[in-house]
Amino acid sequence: MSDSGREVSVHDVVGSDFFADLVERFYVGVADDELLRSMYPVDLAGAKARLAMFLVQYWGGPTTYSENRGHPRLRMRHMPFKIDEAARDAWLRHMLAALDETAAARETPPIVVDAVREYFVRSADFLRNTPEPPPTQSV
Repeated sequence: MSDSGREVSVHDVVGSDFFADLVERFYVGVADDELLRSMYPVDLAGAKARLAMFLVQYWGGPTTYSENRGHPRLRMRHMPFKIDEAARDAWLRHMLAALDETAAARETPPIVVDAVREYFVRSADFLRNTPEPPPTQSV
């Protein structure tokens, strides 16, 4: 995005609080999701902090995530978990609902919402690591 000829990041437009709010809303859904909840620790505080730091950094904010945790290595960090189509769909359902709620509450510009939504869809697909079983054939 640009503003009078200078590049502006998503973080410049929405700020770190946007991502903190988004993450809080997302984990409300995760906390009650039977499929996803087992993939997270009992105490969600650390997971919330890491996701918020990652999103802030990804979208152009401070590099606190990398300073504390190194390279994101998303696939490697998610490999211990079975992420199939159902898990992907559940994660994406909660994340996009959180995005819609956060964007509405903060009157976020549609161009930002669209960019973040596209990123979440791509990321959810990228992190799938469990192939779907082949369809059964009837005789």
